[in-house]
Amino acid sequence: MRRSEVLAEESIVCLQKALNHLREIWELIGIPEDQRLQRTEVVKKHIKELLDMMIAEEESLKERLIKSISVCQKELNTLCSELHVEPFQEEGETTILQLEKDLRTQVELMRKQKKERKQELKLLQEQDQELCEILCMPHYDIDSASVPSLEELNQFRQHVTTLRETKASRREEFVSIKRQIILCMEALDHTPDTSFERDVVCEDEDAFCLSLENIATLQKLLRQLEMQKSQNEAVCEGLRTQIRELWDRLQIPEEEREAVATIMSGSKAKVRKALQLEVDRLEELKMQNMKKVIEAIRVELVQYWDQCFYSQEQRQAFAPFCAEDYTESLLQLHDAEIVRLKNYYEVHKELFEGVQKWEETWRLFLEFERKASDPNRFTNRGGNLLKEEKQRAKLQKMLPKLEEELKARIELWEQEHSKAFMVNGQKFMEYVAEQWEMHRLEKERAKQERQLKNKKQTETEMLYGSAPRTPSKRRGLAPNTPGKARKPVAASTCSGKKTPRTGRHGANKENLELNGSILSGGYPGSAPLQRNFSINSVASTYSEFADSLPPEENVFVCPKLRWPALLPKR
Repeated sequence: MRRSEVLAEESIVCLQKALNHLREIWELIGIPEDQRLQRTEVVKKHIKELLDMMIAEEESLKERLIKSISVCQKELNTLCSELHVEPFQEEGETTILQLEKDLRTQVELMRKQKKERKQELKLLQEQDQELCEILCMPHYDIDSASVPSLEELNQFRQHVTTLRETKASRREEFVSIKRQIILCMEALDHTPDTSFERDVVCEDEDAFCLSLENIATLQKLLRQLEMQKSQNEAVCEGLRTQIRELWDRLQIPEEEREAVATIMSGSKAKVRKALQLEVDRLEELKMQNMKKVIEAIRVELVQYWDQCFYSQEQRQAFAPFCAEDYTESLLQLHDAEIVRLKNYYEVHKELFEGVQKWEETWRLFLEFERKASDPNRFTNRGGNLLKEEKQRAKLQKMLPKLEEELKARIELWEQEHSKAFMVNGQKFMEYVAEQWEMHRLEKERAKQERQLKNKKQTETEMLYGSAPRTPSKRRGLAPNTPGKARKPVAASTCSGKKTPRTGRHGANKENLELNGSILSGGYPGSAPLQRNFSINSVASTYSEFADSLPPEENVFVCPKLRWPALLPKR
Protein backbone atom coordinates (compact mmCIF):
# COMPACT_ATOMS: atom_id res chain seq x y z
CA MET A 1 0.00 0.00 0.00
CA ARG A 2 1.25 3.45 -0.87
CA ARG A 3 2.10 5.87 1.87
CA SER A 4 -0.39 8.36 0.40
CA GLU A 5 -3.15 5.77 0.91
CA VAL A 6 -1.99 5.10 4.46
CA LEU A 7 -1.99 8.85 5.11
CA ALA A 8 -5.52 9.08 3.66
CA GLU A 9 -6.79 6.36 6.01
CA GLU A 10 -5.02 8.03 8.90
CA SER A 11 -6.72 11.33 7.88
CA ILE A 12 -10.08 9.57 7.98
CA VAL A 13 -9.30 8.11 11.41
CA CYS A 14 -8.21 11.56 12.61
CA LEU A 15 -11.45 13.03 11.29
CA GLN A 16 -13.49 10.38 13.06
CA LYS A 17 -11.58 10.93 16.29
CA ALA A 18 -12.12 14.67 15.91
CA LEU A 19 -15.87 14.18 15.38
CA ASN A 20 -16.09 11.77 18.30
CA HIS A 21 -14.17 14.23 20.41
CA LEU A 22 -16.60 16.99 19.36
CA ARG A 23 -19.58 14.80 20.23
CA GLU A 24 -18.11 14.10 23.65
CA ILE A 25 -17.58 17.80 24.23
CA TRP A 26 -21.09 18.56 23.05
CA GLU A 27 -22.55 15.87 25.37
CA LEU A 28 -20.46 17.13 28.25
CA ILE A 29 -21.66 20.63 27.63
CA GLY A 30 -25.17 19.43 27.09
CA ILE A 31 -25.76 20.78 23.71
CA PRO A 32 -29.10 19.58 22.40
CA GLU A 33 -29.28 17.16 19.50
CA ASP A 34 -30.55 19.69 17.03
CA GLN A 35 -27.64 21.99 17.79
CA ARG A 36 -25.29 19.04 17.61
CA LEU A 37 -26.71 18.37 14.20
CA GLN A 38 -26.20 21.95 13.20
CA ARG A 39 -22.67 21.95 14.50
CA THR A 40 -21.98 18.70 12.71
CA GLU A 41 -23.33 20.24 9.54
CA VAL A 42 -20.98 23.17 10.06
CA VAL A 43 -18.08 20.78 10.57
CA LYS A 44 -19.06 18.86 7.47
CA LYS A 45 -19.44 22.06 5.54
CA HIS A 46 -15.99 23.26 6.61
CA ILE A 47 -14.39 19.97 5.82
CA LYS A 48 -16.16 19.78 2.49
CA GLU A 49 -15.22 23.35 1.58
CA LEU A 50 -11.63 22.65 2.55
CA LEU A 51 -11.52 19.49 0.54
CA ASP A 52 -13.28 21.14 -2.39
CA MET A 53 -10.83 23.96 -2.26
CA MET A 54 -7.95 21.56 -2.16
CA ILE A 55 -9.40 19.50 -4.96
CA ALA A 56 -9.97 22.63 -6.99
CA GLU A 57 -6.39 23.66 -6.48
CA GLU A 58 -5.12 20.27 -7.51
CA GLU A 59 -7.42 20.27 -10.50
CA SER A 60 -6.03 23.64 -11.39
CA LEU A 61 -2.54 22.27 -11.04
CA LYS A 62 -3.40 19.42 -13.32
CA GLU A 63 -4.86 21.78 -15.87
CA ARG A 64 -1.77 23.96 -15.71
CA LEU A 65 0.43 20.93 -16.16
CA ILE A 66 -1.59 19.77 -19.11
CA LYS A 67 -1.55 23.23 -20.59
CA SER A 68 2.19 23.50 -19.99
CA ILE A 69 2.70 20.16 -21.64
CA SER A 70 0.78 21.33 -24.64
CA VAL A 71 2.69 24.60 -24.82
CA CYS A 72 6.03 22.87 -24.37
CA GLN A 73 5.21 20.36 -27.01
CA LYS A 74 4.31 23.06 -29.48
CA GLU A 75 7.41 25.10 -28.66
CA LEU A 76 9.55 22.02 -28.68
CA ASN A 77 8.29 21.06 -32.10
CA THR A 78 9.01 24.56 -33.35
CA LEU A 79 12.50 24.53 -31.85
CA CYS A 80 13.24 21.13 -33.32
CA SER A 81 12.14 22.43 -36.70
CA GLU A 82 14.25 25.58 -36.36
CA LEU A 83 17.26 23.70 -35.07
CA HIS A 84 16.85 21.00 -37.69
CA VAL A 85 16.78 18.15 -35.18
CA GLU A 86 14.45 15.21 -34.70
CA PRO A 87 11.23 15.89 -32.69
CA PHE A 88 11.36 15.02 -29.01
CA GLN A 89 9.84 11.64 -28.08
CA GLU A 90 9.14 10.65 -24.48
CA GLU A 91 10.36 7.16 -23.77
CA GLY A 92 7.77 4.89 -22.11
CA GLU A 93 4.71 5.89 -20.11
CA THR A 94 5.05 8.73 -17.64
CA THR A 95 2.95 10.95 -15.44
CA ILE A 96 1.72 14.36 -16.37
CA LEU A 97 4.09 16.00 -13.94
CA GLN A 98 7.13 14.12 -15.23
CA LEU A 99 6.15 14.70 -18.83
CA GLU A 100 5.74 18.40 -18.17
CA LYS A 101 9.12 18.52 -16.47
CA ASP A 102 10.85 16.62 -19.26
CA LEU A 103 9.27 18.76 -21.92
CA ARG A 104 10.12 21.95 -20.08
CA THR A 105 13.73 20.83 -19.60
CA GLN A 106 14.01 19.94 -23.27
CA VAL A 107 12.52 23.25 -24.26
CA GLU A 108 15.02 25.12 -22.12
CA LEU A 109 17.85 23.13 -23.69
CA MET A 110 16.56 23.85 -27.17
CA ARG A 111 16.20 27.52 -26.36
CA LYS A 112 19.79 27.62 -25.19
CA GLN A 113 20.99 25.96 -28.39
CA LYS A 114 18.94 28.37 -30.45
CA LYS A 115 20.38 31.33 -28.58
CA GLU A 116 23.96 30.07 -28.98
CA ARG A 117 23.48 29.48 -32.70
CA LYS A 118 21.97 32.91 -33.17
CA GLN A 119 24.83 34.49 -31.26
CA GLU A 120 27.43 32.62 -33.29
CA LEU A 121 25.60 33.54 -36.48
CA LYS A 122 25.66 37.18 -35.47
CA LEU A 123 29.37 37.03 -34.64
CA LEU A 124 30.18 35.31 -37.92
CA GLN A 125 28.13 37.86 -39.81
CA GLU A 126 30.01 40.69 -38.13
CA GLN A 127 33.34 39.08 -39.01
CA ASP A 128 32.15 38.39 -42.53
CA GLN A 129 31.05 41.99 -42.93
CA GLU A 130 34.41 43.30 -41.72
CA LEU A 131 36.42 40.96 -43.91
CA CYS A 132 34.23 41.51 -46.95
CA GLU A 133 34.57 45.27 -46.58
CA ILE A 134 38.37 45.11 -46.41
CA LEU A 135 38.48 42.59 -49.27
CA CYS A 136 35.69 44.24 -51.27
CA MET A 137 33.84 40.96 -51.54
CA PRO A 138 30.08 40.19 -51.29
CA HIS A 139 28.69 39.14 -47.93
CA TYR A 140 27.99 35.52 -47.14
CA ASP A 141 24.47 34.59 -48.18
CA ILE A 142 22.62 33.27 -45.13
CA ASP A 143 19.20 33.97 -43.61
CA SER A 144 19.85 35.89 -40.40
CA ALA A 145 16.16 35.58 -39.30
CA SER A 146 16.21 31.82 -39.11
CA VAL A 147 18.21 29.61 -36.82
CA PRO A 148 21.17 28.16 -38.74
CA SER A 149 21.81 24.47 -38.71
CA LEU A 150 25.06 22.99 -37.47
CA GLU A 151 26.09 22.34 -41.08
CA GLU A 152 25.31 25.91 -42.09
CA LEU A 153 27.30 27.26 -39.17
CA ASN A 154 30.21 25.00 -40.03
CA GLN A 155 30.21 26.19 -43.64
CA PHE A 156 29.95 29.79 -42.46
CA ARG A 157 32.93 29.28 -40.14
CA GLN A 158 34.97 27.78 -42.98
CA HIS A 159 34.04 30.74 -45.18
CA VAL A 160 35.17 33.23 -42.56
CA THR A 161 38.41 31.27 -42.07
CA THR A 162 39.02 31.41 -45.83
CA LEU A 163 38.39 35.15 -45.78
CA ARG A 164 40.92 35.57 -42.99
CA GLU A 165 43.53 33.59 -44.95
CA THR A 166 42.76 35.63 -48.07
CA LYS A 167 43.13 38.82 -46.11
CA ALA A 168 46.46 37.71 -44.64
CA SER A 169 47.76 36.68 -48.07
CA ARG A 170 46.65 39.89 -49.76
CA ARG A 171 47.95 42.00 -46.92
CA GLU A 172 51.35 40.32 -47.16
CA GLU A 173 51.35 40.90 -50.92
CA PHE A 174 50.22 44.49 -50.40
CA VAL A 175 52.98 45.19 -47.86
CA SER A 176 55.60 43.65 -50.15
CA ILE A 177 54.41 45.58 -53.20
CA LYS A 178 54.13 48.78 -51.17
CA ARG A 179 57.71 48.41 -49.99
CA GLN A 180 58.93 47.91 -53.56
CA ILE A 181 56.84 50.86 -54.77
CA ILE A 182 58.35 53.12 -52.11
CA LEU A 183 61.87 52.01 -53.08
CA CYS A 184 61.16 52.63 -56.75
CA MET A 185 59.70 56.06 -56.00
CA GLU A 186 62.75 56.91 -53.93
CA ALA A 187 65.04 55.72 -56.72
CA LEU A 188 63.10 57.81 -59.22
CA ASP A 189 62.62 60.80 -56.91
CA HIS A 190 58.94 60.36 -57.61
CA THR A 191 56.30 61.96 -55.39
CA PRO A 192 52.84 60.31 -55.18
CA ASP A 193 50.64 62.44 -57.41
CA THR A 194 47.43 60.42 -57.66
CA SER A 195 44.89 59.59 -54.97
CA PHE A 196 45.63 55.90 -55.37
CA GLU A 197 49.39 56.42 -54.96
CA ARG A 198 48.78 58.57 -51.89
CA ASP A 199 46.46 55.88 -50.45
CA VAL A 200 49.17 53.31 -50.99
CA VAL A 201 52.14 55.27 -49.67
CA CYS A 202 50.70 57.69 -47.13
CA GLU A 203 47.57 56.09 -45.65
CA ASP A 204 47.37 53.48 -42.91
CA GLU A 205 47.95 49.97 -44.18
CA ASP A 206 44.92 48.63 -42.29
CA ALA A 207 42.64 51.12 -44.06
CA PHE A 208 43.65 50.04 -47.56
CA CYS A 209 41.06 47.98 -49.41
CA LEU A 210 42.62 44.65 -50.30
CA SER A 211 40.42 43.95 -53.29
CA LEU A 212 41.64 42.00 -56.28
CA GLU A 213 41.24 45.13 -58.35
CA ASN A 214 43.40 47.15 -55.96
CA ILE A 215 46.03 44.41 -55.83
CA ALA A 216 46.06 44.29 -59.63
CA THR A 217 46.35 48.08 -59.75
CA LEU A 218 49.20 47.89 -57.24
CA GLN A 219 51.01 45.34 -59.39
CA LYS A 220 50.45 47.49 -62.46
CA LEU A 221 51.80 50.56 -60.64
CA LEU A 222 54.86 48.58 -59.50
CA ARG A 223 55.51 47.34 -63.04
CA GLN A 224 55.26 50.88 -64.36
CA LEU A 225 57.66 52.18 -61.73
CA GLU A 226 60.06 49.28 -62.29
CA MET A 227 59.90 49.89 -66.03
CA GLN A 228 60.61 53.57 -65.46
CA LYS A 229 63.43 52.62 -63.12
CA SER A 230 64.86 50.11 -65.63
CA GLN A 231 64.57 52.66 -68.42
CA ASN A 232 66.16 55.28 -66.21
CA GLU A 233 68.95 52.87 -65.26
CA ALA A 234 69.44 51.94 -68.91
CA VAL A 235 69.55 55.59 -69.89
CA CYS A 236 71.98 56.38 -67.07
CA GLU A 237 74.16 53.41 -67.93
CA GLY A 238 74.09 54.44 -71.58
CA LEU A 239 75.12 57.95 -70.60
CA ARG A 240 77.92 56.54 -68.44
CA THR A 241 79.11 54.35 -71.30
CA GLN A 242 78.99 57.37 -73.59
CA ILE A 243 80.93 59.39 -70.99
CA ARG A 244 83.62 56.71 -70.66
CA GLU A 245 83.97 56.44 -74.44
CA LEU A 246 84.25 60.21 -74.73
CA TRP A 247 86.77 60.23 -71.87
CA ASP A 248 88.89 57.69 -73.71
CA ARG A 249 88.54 59.37 -77.07
CA LEU A 250 89.27 62.81 -75.67
CA GLN A 251 91.96 61.40 -73.36
CA ILE A 252 90.48 63.15 -70.35
CA PRO A 253 92.95 63.03 -67.43
CA GLU A 254 92.17 60.86 -64.41
CA GLU A 255 91.86 63.85 -62.09
CA GLU A 256 89.05 65.30 -64.19
CA ARG A 257 87.30 61.93 -64.30
CA GLU A 258 87.43 61.56 -60.53
CA ALA A 259 85.75 64.95 -60.18
CA VAL A 260 82.48 63.46 -61.53
CA ALA A 261 82.82 60.04 -59.87
CA THR A 262 79.76 60.74 -57.70
CA ILE A 263 77.41 60.53 -60.68
CA MET A 264 78.92 57.31 -62.03
CA SER A 265 76.52 55.28 -59.92
CA GLY A 266 72.79 55.45 -59.22
CA SER A 267 69.87 56.32 -61.47
CA LYS A 268 67.95 59.06 -59.71
CA ALA A 269 66.61 62.01 -61.64
CA LYS A 270 69.33 64.33 -60.40
CA VAL A 271 72.01 61.76 -61.35
CA ARG A 272 70.51 61.38 -64.80
CA LYS A 273 70.45 65.14 -65.22
CA ALA A 274 74.08 65.43 -64.12
CA LEU A 275 75.10 62.64 -66.50
CA GLN A 276 73.35 64.37 -69.38
CA LEU A 277 75.13 67.62 -68.57
CA GLU A 278 78.48 65.80 -68.58
CA VAL A 279 77.69 64.17 -71.91
CA ASP A 280 76.71 67.53 -73.39
CA ARG A 281 79.95 69.04 -72.13
CA LEU A 282 82.03 66.22 -73.55
CA GLU A 283 80.16 66.31 -76.86
CA GLU A 284 80.93 69.98 -77.16
CA LEU A 285 84.55 69.24 -76.32
CA LYS A 286 84.51 66.45 -78.89
CA MET A 287 83.38 68.88 -81.58
CA GLN A 288 86.32 71.05 -80.66
CA ASN A 289 88.72 68.06 -80.91
CA MET A 290 87.24 66.31 -83.94
CA LYS A 291 90.48 64.96 -85.40
CA LYS A 292 91.67 63.59 -82.08
CA VAL A 293 88.34 61.84 -81.51
CA ILE A 294 88.18 60.30 -84.97
CA GLU A 295 91.73 58.97 -84.61
CA ALA A 296 90.79 57.43 -81.27
CA ILE A 297 87.78 55.77 -82.91
CA ARG A 298 90.01 54.43 -85.66
CA VAL A 299 92.25 52.80 -83.08
CA GLU A 300 89.15 51.17 -81.58
CA LEU A 301 88.00 50.11 -85.05
CA VAL A 302 91.30 48.34 -85.65
CA GLN A 303 90.89 46.51 -82.34
CA TYR A 304 87.43 45.30 -83.33
CA TRP A 305 88.63 44.35 -86.80
CA ASP A 306 91.30 42.20 -85.17
CA GLN A 307 88.80 40.67 -82.76
CA CYS A 308 86.37 39.94 -85.62
CA PHE A 309 89.18 38.55 -87.82
CA TYR A 310 88.46 40.98 -90.65
CA SER A 311 90.40 40.50 -93.85
CA GLN A 312 92.27 43.34 -95.54
CA GLU A 313 89.50 43.65 -98.12
CA GLN A 314 86.87 43.97 -95.38
CA ARG A 315 88.89 46.65 -93.65
CA GLN A 316 89.45 48.58 -96.87
CA ALA A 317 85.71 48.45 -97.55
CA PHE A 318 85.30 51.16 -94.90
CA ALA A 319 86.61 54.01 -97.05
CA PRO A 320 86.10 56.79 -94.45
CA PHE A 321 88.92 55.20 -92.43
CA CYS A 322 91.46 56.87 -94.69
CA ALA A 323 89.64 60.19 -95.09
CA GLU A 324 91.40 63.26 -93.74
CA ASP A 325 88.51 65.72 -93.84
CA TYR A 326 87.68 65.64 -90.12
CA THR A 327 84.07 66.77 -90.11
CA GLU A 328 80.95 65.92 -88.13
CA SER A 329 79.68 63.69 -90.94
CA LEU A 330 82.94 61.74 -90.92
CA LEU A 331 82.63 61.32 -87.17
CA GLN A 332 79.08 60.04 -87.59
CA LEU A 333 80.24 57.48 -90.13
CA HIS A 334 82.92 56.27 -87.73
CA ASP A 335 80.44 56.17 -84.84
CA ALA A 336 77.98 54.15 -86.91
CA GLU A 337 80.73 51.74 -87.98
CA ILE A 338 81.98 51.24 -84.43
CA VAL A 339 78.41 50.59 -83.23
CA ARG A 340 77.89 48.07 -86.03
CA LEU A 341 81.15 46.32 -85.22
CA LYS A 342 80.34 46.19 -81.51
CA ASN A 343 76.97 44.61 -82.21
CA TYR A 344 78.52 42.20 -84.69
CA TYR A 345 81.17 41.17 -82.17
CA GLU A 346 78.64 40.73 -79.33
CA VAL A 347 76.37 38.56 -81.50
CA HIS A 348 79.26 36.30 -82.52
CA LYS A 349 81.36 36.67 -79.39
CA GLU A 350 81.42 32.97 -78.53
CA LEU A 351 82.56 32.01 -82.02
CA PHE A 352 85.23 34.72 -82.10
CA GLU A 353 86.49 33.65 -78.68
CA GLY A 354 86.67 30.07 -79.93
CA VAL A 355 88.63 31.13 -82.98
CA GLN A 356 90.88 33.27 -80.79
CA LYS A 357 91.55 30.27 -78.57
CA TRP A 358 92.46 28.21 -81.62
CA GLU A 359 94.76 31.02 -82.86
CA GLU A 360 96.55 31.21 -79.51
CA THR A 361 96.89 27.43 -79.36
CA TRP A 362 98.16 27.39 -82.96
CA ARG A 363 100.77 30.08 -82.27
CA LEU A 364 101.95 28.20 -79.19
CA PHE A 365 102.14 24.98 -81.24
CA LEU A 366 104.21 26.71 -83.94
CA GLU A 367 106.53 28.09 -81.25
CA PHE A 368 107.16 24.59 -79.88
CA GLU A 369 107.61 23.31 -83.42
CA ARG A 370 110.23 26.01 -84.04
CA LYS A 371 112.03 25.09 -80.82
CA ALA A 372 111.92 21.40 -81.77
CA SER A 373 113.71 22.16 -85.06
CA ASP A 374 116.38 24.35 -83.42
CA PRO A 375 119.70 22.42 -83.07
CA ASN A 376 120.77 24.66 -80.19
CA ARG A 377 118.02 23.22 -78.01
CA PHE A 378 120.34 20.33 -77.03
CA THR A 379 122.35 22.75 -74.90
CA ASN A 380 119.22 23.19 -72.76
CA ARG A 381 119.49 21.84 -69.25
CA GLY A 382 117.13 21.16 -66.34
CA GLY A 383 114.66 18.88 -68.17
CA ASN A 384 113.05 21.71 -70.20
CA LEU A 385 113.52 19.79 -73.43
CA LEU A 386 111.31 16.94 -72.21
CA LYS A 387 108.69 19.38 -70.89
CA GLU A 388 108.56 21.20 -74.22
CA GLU A 389 108.16 17.93 -76.07
CA LYS A 390 105.24 16.91 -73.84
CA GLN A 391 103.59 20.30 -74.28
CA ARG A 392 104.05 20.10 -78.04
CA ALA A 393 102.43 16.65 -78.13
CA LYS A 394 99.57 17.93 -75.96
CA LEU A 395 98.96 20.90 -78.26
CA GLN A 396 99.11 18.63 -81.29
CA LYS A 397 96.23 16.60 -79.81
CA MET A 398 94.30 19.67 -78.62
CA LEU A 399 94.19 21.46 -81.97
CA PRO A 400 92.03 18.86 -83.83
CA LYS A 401 89.55 18.82 -80.95
CA LEU A 402 89.23 22.60 -81.02
CA GLU A 403 88.81 22.50 -84.78
CA GLU A 404 86.04 19.88 -84.58
CA GLU A 405 84.17 21.84 -81.88
CA LEU A 406 84.43 25.07 -83.85
CA LYS A 407 83.41 23.31 -87.04
CA ALA A 408 80.19 22.02 -85.44
CA ARG A 409 79.34 25.40 -83.91
CA ILE A 410 80.10 27.25 -87.15
CA GLU A 411 77.96 24.85 -89.20
CA LEU A 412 75.07 25.41 -86.79
CA TRP A 413 75.58 29.16 -87.02
CA GLU A 414 75.70 29.05 -90.81
CA GLN A 415 72.44 27.09 -90.90
CA GLU A 416 70.75 29.64 -88.63
CA HIS A 417 72.04 32.71 -90.53
CA SER A 418 72.14 31.21 -94.06
CA LYS A 419 75.59 32.60 -94.76
CA ALA A 420 79.23 31.63 -94.35
CA PHE A 421 81.23 32.47 -91.22
CA MET A 422 84.37 34.21 -92.41
CA VAL A 423 87.77 34.43 -90.70
CA ASN A 424 90.33 36.71 -92.33
CA GLY A 425 88.26 36.75 -95.51
CA GLN A 426 87.74 33.00 -95.88
CA LYS A 427 85.80 30.16 -94.31
CA PHE A 428 87.24 29.05 -91.02
CA MET A 429 87.94 25.43 -91.96
CA GLU A 430 89.57 26.61 -95.21
CA TYR A 431 91.61 29.03 -93.13
CA VAL A 432 92.63 26.20 -90.77
CA ALA A 433 93.51 23.91 -93.66
CA GLU A 434 95.58 26.69 -95.20
CA GLN A 435 97.50 27.19 -91.95
CA TRP A 436 98.26 23.46 -91.68
CA GLU A 437 99.35 23.38 -95.34
CA MET A 438 101.61 26.40 -94.86
CA HIS A 439 103.10 24.70 -91.80
CA ARG A 440 103.68 21.50 -93.77
CA LEU A 441 105.33 23.40 -96.63
CA GLU A 442 107.51 25.34 -94.20
CA LYS A 443 108.67 22.09 -92.59
CA GLU A 444 109.36 20.61 -96.01
CA ARG A 445 111.32 23.69 -97.04
CA ALA A 446 113.34 23.62 -93.80
CA LYS A 447 114.02 19.93 -94.33
CA GLN A 448 115.27 20.51 -97.86
CA GLU A 449 117.46 23.39 -96.68
CA ARG A 450 119.02 21.21 -93.98
CA GLN A 451 119.61 18.40 -96.44
CA LEU A 452 121.21 20.79 -98.93
CA LYS A 453 123.36 22.34 -96.19
CA ASN A 454 124.47 18.91 -94.96
CA LYS A 455 125.23 17.82 -98.49
CA LYS A 456 127.38 20.88 -99.16
CA GLN A 457 129.16 20.51 -95.81
CA THR A 458 129.86 16.86 -96.51
CA GLU A 459 131.27 17.60 -99.93
CA THR A 460 133.48 20.34 -98.45
CA GLU A 461 134.77 17.99 -95.77
CA MET A 462 135.42 15.32 -98.38
CA LEU A 463 137.59 17.75 -100.31
CA TYR A 464 139.32 19.73 -97.58
CA GLY A 465 138.77 17.84 -94.33
CA SER A 466 137.12 19.17 -91.19
CA ALA A 467 138.62 21.46 -88.61
CA PRO A 468 139.13 19.93 -85.16
CA ARG A 469 136.50 20.95 -82.66
CA THR A 470 136.29 20.90 -78.91
CA PRO A 471 132.98 19.22 -78.06
CA SER A 472 130.81 20.79 -75.39
CA LYS A 473 131.43 19.62 -71.88
CA ARG A 474 128.68 17.41 -70.56
CA ARG A 475 128.16 15.72 -67.26
CA GLY A 476 129.78 12.33 -67.19
CA LEU A 477 132.13 12.97 -70.17
CA ALA A 478 135.93 13.14 -69.88
CA PRO A 479 137.52 16.33 -71.26
CA ASN A 480 138.76 15.98 -74.79
CA THR A 481 141.52 18.48 -75.58
CA PRO A 482 143.10 18.22 -79.01
CA GLY A 483 146.86 18.34 -79.34
CA LYS A 484 148.78 21.45 -80.36
CA ALA A 485 149.89 20.04 -83.69
CA ARG A 486 147.08 19.38 -86.12
CA LYS A 487 146.88 15.75 -86.89
CA PRO A 488 145.70 14.78 -90.33
CA VAL A 489 142.25 13.28 -90.20
CA ALA A 490 140.87 10.96 -92.79
CA ALA A 491 137.37 12.38 -92.40
CA SER A 492 135.33 14.36 -89.87
CA THR A 493 131.83 14.07 -88.54
CA CYS A 494 129.25 16.50 -89.83
CA SER A 495 128.80 19.35 -87.39
CA GLY A 496 126.44 18.36 -84.60
CA LYS A 497 125.74 14.94 -86.16
CA LYS A 498 125.19 11.73 -84.27
CA THR A 499 127.80 8.99 -84.43
CA PRO A 500 126.50 5.66 -85.78
CA ARG A 501 125.62 2.97 -83.29
CA THR A 502 127.39 -0.34 -83.01
CA GLY A 503 125.05 -1.84 -85.54
CA ARG A 504 126.20 0.63 -88.18
CA HIS A 505 129.91 0.02 -87.66
CA GLY A 506 130.08 -2.47 -90.49
CA ALA A 507 128.24 -0.15 -92.82
CA ASN A 508 130.90 2.54 -92.24
CA LYS A 509 133.85 0.22 -92.51
CA GLU A 510 134.46 1.14 -96.12
CA ASN A 511 134.99 4.74 -95.04
CA LEU A 512 137.77 3.70 -92.67
CA GLU A 513 139.60 1.63 -95.27
CA LEU A 514 139.90 4.33 -97.94
CA ASN A 515 143.42 5.30 -99.02
CA GLY A 516 145.17 8.28 -97.52
CA SER A 517 144.99 10.45 -100.60
CA ILE A 518 141.24 10.57 -100.40
CA LEU A 519 140.86 10.83 -96.60
CA SER A 520 143.74 13.12 -95.79
CA GLY A 521 142.17 16.17 -97.42
CA GLY A 522 145.54 17.77 -98.40
CA TYR A 523 147.90 15.77 -96.14
CA PRO A 524 149.07 12.95 -98.43
CA GLY A 525 152.24 12.30 -96.44
CA SER A 526 150.46 11.15 -93.29
CA ALA A 527 150.63 7.50 -92.27
CA PRO A 528 147.46 5.34 -92.48
CA LEU A 529 147.87 4.27 -88.82
CA GLN A 530 147.84 7.84 -87.65
CA ARG A 531 144.75 8.58 -89.76
CA ASN A 532 142.88 5.61 -88.30
CA PHE A 533 143.76 6.74 -84.81
CA SER A 534 142.32 10.21 -85.44
CA ILE A 535 139.16 8.78 -86.91
CA ASN A 536 138.65 6.46 -83.94
CA SER A 537 139.23 9.32 -81.48
CA VAL A 538 136.64 11.55 -83.13
CA ALA A 539 134.16 8.73 -83.54
CA SER A 540 134.54 7.77 -79.89
CA THR A 541 133.94 11.35 -78.77
CA TYR A 542 130.77 11.73 -80.87
CA SER A 543 129.53 8.31 -79.78
CA GLU A 544 129.64 9.51 -76.18
CA PHE A 545 127.95 12.76 -77.25
CA ALA A 546 125.25 10.86 -79.11
CA ASP A 547 124.60 8.58 -76.15
CA SER A 548 123.93 11.63 -73.95
CA LEU A 549 121.16 12.92 -76.27
CA PRO A 550 117.42 12.11 -75.81
CA PRO A 551 116.52 8.71 -77.30
CA GLU A 552 113.49 10.06 -79.17
CA GLU A 553 115.62 12.08 -81.67
CA ASN A 554 115.82 10.74 -85.23
CA VAL A 555 119.13 9.96 -86.92
CA PHE A 556 119.92 11.20 -90.41
CA VAL A 557 122.90 9.63 -92.23
CA CYS A 558 125.04 12.05 -94.23
CA PRO A 559 125.30 11.06 -97.88
CA LYS A 560 128.54 9.55 -99.24
CA LEU A 561 130.29 9.30 -95.83
CA ARG A 562 127.20 7.68 -94.20
CA TRP A 563 127.97 9.38 -90.86
CA PRO A 564 124.92 10.07 -88.71
CA ALA A 565 123.76 13.67 -88.27
CA LEU A 566 121.28 14.78 -85.58
CA LEU A 567 118.02 16.20 -86.85
CA PRO A 568 114.94 17.13 -84.81
CA LYS A 569 112.12 14.62 -84.72
CA ARG A 570 109.13 15.62 -86.84
